[in-house]
Amino acid sequence: MIHYLKRDELHVEKYDACIASSVQSRIYAYSWYLDIVADHWDVLVLDDYKAVMPLPWRKKLGIKYVYPPLWLLELGIFSLKKTVDYSSFSEVLFTKFKYVELRLNTENSDQELDSFVVQKQLQTLSIQDAYESVCKNYRKDRKKDLQKALKNKLTEKWNDSSEKLIELFRNNVGKRTSKIQDKDYTVLKNLLDTCIQKDIGEILSIYDSSKNLVASGFFLKDKNRVSILLSSTDFKNRSNGANTFLIDRAIYKYEKSFEIFNFGGSSMQSIAKYFSSFGAKTEEYQQVKYNNLPFFLKKLKA
Repeated sequence: MIHYLKRDELHVEKYDACIASSVQSRIYAYSWYLDIVADHWDVLVLDDYKAVMPLPWRKKLGIKYVYPPLWLLELGIFSLKKTVDYSSFSEVLFTKFKYVELRLNTENSDQELDSFVVQKQLQTLSIQDAYESVCKNYRKDRKKDLQKALKNKLTEKWNDSSEKLIELFRNNVGKRTSKIQDKDYTVLKNLLDTCIQKDIGEILSIYDSSKNLVASGFFLKDKNRVSILLSSTDFKNRSNGANTFLIDRAIYKYEKSFEIFNFGGSSMQSIAKYFSSFGAKTEEYQQVKYNNLPFFLKKLKA
């Protein structure tokens, strides 16, 4: 039976144990991670935590709705067994919420939700082979970028400050993403520092010969995979191969300890093409988009 539990009703130890042992285990679903990034969140729980579905929510015009928090790549259903009755979860979900926008994880398969899902894409790279074998599959443009990085004497710096990364991101990517507000950067700072403290996240920065920060990224380490949570280059200084150098240096470091390098995902053709040029493959995931609001509220956005 599916139970709807509010955050303060949750048995946190059992919930986190389910996430840790689940077939679909992802770091984004742990209670501490959701406590940081979500305004509010509740959970659908199967029996005694045999499967769970965390639900970040907000309230607008008196209506609760499920939304996708920033700084969170995958959610969905997490179960101790591979087979899941998705319909039982969706029945409760759509009873409790009339508006749902939620990114699922790549191992969820929601055939019961066909009319409410949008197919999305992300790119992942197998890094089980030695670095020399992995980089042989880089396309010509990426190899040219690495030559530019060498020519421009770019250098890598691990464990740089979160403030520098956030400032670079905010002044570049952030200016093109109007929905990111001041409070979101406060949340991001808390998240990065917490992940670093837990030794599951690392910052890599790239500097030019004049000691200017030209690229930086945050990498989440989760079991056999490492993921780019966010990254940015200096948009005024993009001809030096810094972004390619950033990703290449991360691959070089992590191939010794991890099997999968997750680029974070993009269905935008230009970005997906760039990620693919590292030899990455494209995977599909689903995003639930359900809107059963009254007609005059159909335009409600998360």
